[in-house]
Amino acid sequence: MPDAEDLPVRELGKTGVHVSIVGFGGGHSVRPDIDEQMTVRLIQSSIDEGMTFMDNAWEYHDGEAERRMGIALKGRRDQVTLMTKVCGRDRKTAEEQLHESLRRLQTDVIDVWQFHEINYDNDPDLVFQPGGALEAAVASREAGKVRFIGFTGHKSPHILQRMLDQDFDWDTCQMPINVADAHFRSFQKEILPELNRRNIGVIGMKSLGGRGQLVTEAGFTAEACRRYALSLPIDVLVCGIQSPEDLKQDVDMARSFSAMSAAEALEMEEQVYDQAADGRHEWFKTTQHFDSQYHRDQHGFPVLN
Repeated sequence: MPDAEDLPVRELGKTGVHVSIVGFGGGHSVRPDIDEQMTVRLIQSSIDEGMTFMDNAWEYHDGEAERRMGIALKGRRDQVTLMTKVCGRDRKTAEEQLHESLRRLQTDVIDVWQFHEINYDNDPDLVFQPGGALEAAVASREAGKVRFIGFTGHKSPHILQRMLDQDFDWDTCQMPINVADAHFRSFQKEILPELNRRNIGVIGMKSLGGRGQLVTEAGFTAEACRRYALSLPIDVLVCGIQSPEDLKQDVDMARSFSAMSAAEALEMEEQVYDQAADGRHEWFKTTQHFDSQYHRDQHGFPVLN
């Protein structure tokens, strides 16, 4: 195993757990052109390089992302904080999905279990209804199968606010954090301050726009986008890593990280304003390209073409 300089770490909210400032995005490493061997290599290399936060979800690639991560974590499970997401909104389905995630990931406990894609206005009602998925999360935590409970969403801050308005002491929240977000349905302006006030762990994602639009269309470098996101008061930034080159880029950025000044951040925000105020680079907010079909099915929407 290569000797790697430790990556900077931050405490994940009030959990008492410290995680590397960049985390491994499990969904991106299981694309059709990436075979199992490469996925396993990327995950294991990221751990060797000091990355300690693993992101995944029950529905990613029909469970293949969890399965491959489970293989990669053999003998390394205690080196990482393992997070996966549950899609079920009722208790029975959520419990079934938890057991499937545990089996695929080859572990007895999920460190962070989050409700996936809280993207519809009535998702909070479904999670919190009698017999809802929250009951599964609380029971699983009491049984020692889950350590911390959180939620994710990428559609609109007002929906995540409804989760925060519930009578529950959340451990984590995962949401988009990028420079374009400052100007459109802004999670960093509307949700981040409340998370910080309540010391809820903040897991950032989509710092490049989800499919790299902030690099390919807006003209920023990946390093600048990652640095902008990490200069905000978040705890870990999940990075989509699909190649050894991606991994090196993100690890090098994390090792050399220094926070942007307010003036630097403002300059980036002003540079993208004309392209960001209508949400054109944040398709996860404005279109359904990033919406899981599983969740669309829950709400009776047709299959995406």
